[in-house]
Amino acid sequence: MWIYNLAQNTNDSLIVSWKLQYVKDNKFYVGFTKDLKKRFDEHNKGIVSSTVFRRPLKLIYYEACLNETDATGLKRMEPVD
Repeated sequence: MWIYNLAQNTNDSLIVSWKLQYVKDNKFYVGFTKDLKKRFDEHNKGIVSSTVFRRPLKLIYYEACLNETDATGLKRMEPVD
């Protein structure tokens, strides 16, 4: 899977707001993280309790934010089914 290596960015406070889609029912999960690849893998491996029973998931959108306030603002604006 291709995910831009955000670790190359020198800004340690970079936060990624992202949207996953459940393959089974096409509903969505929205979140934010500092390590997109690690967090996506955790969701698909069943490590995250909020998505463990709805796997597999696919990443359909992500956006880099300069801080957590911006990332959580995007999360609140996003309608979730």
